[in-house]
Amino acid sequence: MSDKPILIVGGGPAGLSAAHAAAASGRKAVIVEKADRLGGAPILQGYAKLVPSHEWAKDAIGGMVARVQANPNVTVLTGAEVQAFDGAPGAFVATLKDGRKLEVDAAILATGFTHFDSLNKPEWGFGTYPDVVTTVQVEQMISSGAGIRCPSDGRVPDRVAILLCVGSRDRQIGREWCSKICCTVSANIAMEIRELSPKTNVYIYYMDIRTFGLLEGDYYWKSQEEAKVKYIKARIAEVTSDGNRLVVKGEDTLVKRPITIPFDMVVHAIGMDPNVDNMTLSAVFGVGLNRYGYIDKATTYAHLAETNRPGVYVCGAATGPETIDDSIAQGQAAALAALTGAGVPMLKAAE
Repeated sequence: MSDKPILIVGGGPAGLSAAHAAAASGRKAVIVEKADRLGGAPILQGYAKLVPSHEWAKDAIGGMVARVQANPNVTVLTGAEVQAFDGAPGAFVATLKDGRKLEVDAAILATGFTHFDSLNKPEWGFGTYPDVVTTVQVEQMISSGAGIRCPSDGRVPDRVAILLCVGSRDRQIGREWCSKICCTVSANIAMEIRELSPKTNVYIYYMDIRTFGLLEGDYYWKSQEEAKVKYIKARIAEVTSDGNRLVVKGEDTLVKRPITIPFDMVVHAIGMDPNVDNMTLSAVFGVGLNRYGYIDKATTYAHLAETNRPGVYVCGAATGPETIDDSIAQGQAAALAALTGAGVPMLKAAE
């Protein structure tokens, strides 16, 4: 067995899972994270309760961080980035921006995603009206214990609209993909708003509802039947203001008529974009990107977690919109692939 570590780029759920799996096998792992702390989006962005476990992000993902930090087989480098990556499987050299060099067997890219910037959808009011916010901002309100408040004046809103598919399934702005988790997360947030503020009415505007797998009952139906969240199938034209309240204008696509409804707060259910660093990561690690800008996988089935470059693996939302649970599973799979396919000595031993 090689004594060189596995390099893991990214310290979110997928990277933490990969590091733990590698360390549990007796191998050493090095996490390189460009932020000043581990945890990825759930920790850095202040998520509230996770889907589908209903655990607080600070506890669930925070527990993963603590587990990795306590493991002697894992070295954590925060505020660090890989500037060059040379060599071959079993004999790679990663050069960090501070000049430090790491000799590693393989690399796992667990670099995640970037939240869609709602400024790229200006007709829906974000950046123009302070009470037009994103799902991430609402998560932060909930996780901070501040409750649901209108940013403009601190009042508890009487009516909240959640607009789905902001930055997803929208060819006009170059986002053709479904971000997979927004429908379920929005239903969850709607229920949390109703729990925190029972007098607040919540409306979800949607093209289609995609609470995939086993999530339909616990989120789509429960949000309607128990939390009394209202769903409106619509195409949104714009979000404006009448001087006192926000106004959502569009077409009710079920009855084919225009609708104009006032709200105190409008929430953008923002989608998942490729990591803004993917072009740089592609150049540094010599890996390909798919047509949407995510890191490309070699194949779906025969070569799980592999990229086009031998010895470099990928997992989680770095490859496309993904749930936290599936990202964790993919991190474990990537670690297994790296452990069994990275080092030349291990391959020879297997033969």
